[in-house]
Parts: sequence; structure tokens; C-alpha cells
Amino acid sequence: MAFSEDILRILACPACLGKVCEVEGFLICPACNLKFPVQDGVPVMLLDAAQDA
Repeated sequence: MAFSEDILRILACPACLGKVCEVEGFLICPACNLKFPVQDGVPVMLLDAAQDA
């Protein structure tokens, strides 16, 4: 699922509050190198769900 630019501008990494971008079904924070899964079109922006990108 592709997120609109408006949604991506609103979302922030819960670890560093950096901007996130969408890559291959994940939301990635380039600032702290974490990736967050997207499940059924819903981003799971929880630190417990994050993985190293």
C-alpha cells in the first residue's frame, strides 16, 4: 500500500521523531535506521515492532 505524501509528512519515528519514508512495505526512518511494518495497510509505529533497516 502506498501512503500519500500528506500522511508521510504527519508520521514520525517514535524513537527519534525523524521523518519516515515508505520502502518495500515498511516505513523506514533513515535518521536512526529503524523500519516499521505495515499490517493490513496500517503502520505499526511501535518501538517493540521496529527492526534494524
